[in-house]
Amino acid sequence: MQRGPLSDGYDVQLRSLIVDDSETFLTSASRLLESQGLEIVGTATSSVDALQLAAAFSPDLALVDVELGQEDGVALAAELRSRSPEIRVIMISSYDRDEMQDLIAPTSAVGFLPKSSLSGDAVRAFLAADQRSAR
Repeated sequence: MQRGPLSDGYDVQLRSLIVDDSETFLTSASRLLESQGLEIVGTATSSVDALQLAAAFSPDLALVDVELGQEDGVALAAELRSRSPEIRVIMISSYDRDEMQDLIAPTSAVGFLPKSSLSGDAVRAFLAADQRSAR
C-alpha cells in the first residue's frame, strides 16, 4: 500500500499507535483496525511506553485513551504532539462524546471517538477532515 497524504484516490496505510490501559482492548482494537487497513506499529498501556514507541516507530496516528488508569491521556496527547508535531492524535474513551467534550475541546487532538464507534473508516474520516481544515 502507498503511504502518502490523505485524499481521494489514495489507499493510505496509516502507521498507528494505540494507547490504552486495557490489554484486552488493545488486542481487540489492533485486530479490528489491522483488518480495516491500518498498520498498528505498537500498542502501549502507559505514557512512558507510548512515548518510547512513538520515538522508535514515528507513527502517523496515535489513538489515545482519555483515561489511562492513573495517568492522563490528555497530557500524553499533548506530549506526543510536542515531541512529534506531525503525529495526529485521536482521543478515545468508553464514554460518549457529550461526556468528554469539555475535556477534549482544548486539546490538540484531531477528534474524539467513543470506543464503540472505533473503525478504520471513522479514523480516516477524522484525518481527512483534519487535512482539509489545515489547507
